[in-house]
Amino acid sequence: MENAYFKYKDVCFCPVSHKKEDLMHVENEFQVLDDDVFNVTYPKSGTVWMIEILSLIHSKGDQTLVKSIPNWDRAPWIETTESLAKLKSHPRPRLITSHLPVQLFPKSFFSSKAKVIYTARNPKDMLVSLYYFAKMASMYDDPGSFEQFLDRFLNGADFLYGSWLDHVKGWMKLKDKPNFLFLTYEELQQDLRAGVVKVCKFLGKELDEKTIDLVVENALFRNMKDNKMANFSTLPPGLMDQEKSKFMRKGITGDWKNHFTVAQSENFDQVYQEKMKDLAAVFPWE
Repeated sequence: MENAYFKYKDVCFCPVSHKKEDLMHVENEFQVLDDDVFNVTYPKSGTVWMIEILSLIHSKGDQTLVKSIPNWDRAPWIETTESLAKLKSHPRPRLITSHLPVQLFPKSFFSSKAKVIYTARNPKDMLVSLYYFAKMASMYDDPGSFEQFLDRFLNGADFLYGSWLDHVKGWMKLKDKPNFLFLTYEELQQDLRAGVVKVCKFLGKELDEKTIDLVVENALFRNMKDNKMANFSTLPPGLMDQEKSKFMRKGITGDWKNHFTVAQSENFDQVYQEKMKDLAAVFPWE
């Protein structure tokens, strides 16, 4: 299915889930509240994982919320037409998810005390995950072969939500702000408990050791994979066809090594280093 992406300020969006007038509203008119918590990522970088972590912190480890309410209702995507309507009556404090690049984010955020947690992932692993997601999700055009998909990425082709490189560079401009927390998928993989503690501290949430253990246990990939409120299995095949690929596929780091040739990896590194050379940050995948 070809979606004929449309552009809003040079960033691609899908007409299945987005409308230009809604994106304009989000950017210019949406009122961010001081107690809002935003979960921001580029697609396939730990978005759903962070929704689960935030939901469990919010409920103090109680599983009722994550086992009974779909994650897209617990932390709606601000830029989608359906979720934008839900946010108007969403209980506070609002957990809100977004893939928007920083230049399209609500302007009201930048004068608020609201908090953003931005999670980034090794772009090679992100691209592999995005490839399989594009094969099963109706909002994406047919990705073709992995080689074709990789070439499109490296050649600056139009991707939903824009370029990963631009997305990360844009949001990293806020890295020294007190209401901005930068995390990586890799550090959550290496020590999920430490990541949960870091998020709690950032949000000013004081949880005891037992409650933190509950948050960690229920945010493990194996538990999320079996949770219908987290794995998108309740959506119709017309939106996500999990016969083509599971939404929650592996939940690991380093899977890119099973997909990239040596030459592809070297080419990727060359493009990455050129595009990211001016960014004053060191990532775990470097």
